[in-house]
Amino acid sequence: MRLDGKVAIVTGGSRGIGKATCLALAHEGAAVVVNYAKSEGEADQTVREILESGGESIAIRADVSDDAAVRAMVDTAVDRFGRLD
Repeated sequence: MRLDGKVAIVTGGSRGIGKATCLALAHEGAAVVVNYAKSEGEADQTVREILESGGESIAIRADVSDDAAVRAMVDTAVDRFGRLD
């Protein structure tokens, strides 16, 4: 399955299953927004891994229980990548 041109937000993307999901989506060609709440260093590492493999990615801190934070994260993703899938 190729995801070229698609954009995904992965909540909890800095560690564990979230990180694995970020890397898998990027491997298939998606641009990935790595969402994190507290693990900035780990989120940045996930982004570096994606960028080093030729993918596109940014990290965004947002508490997913906060509607305004989620809206801001989506707006940032769309501003950066032009869309959200």
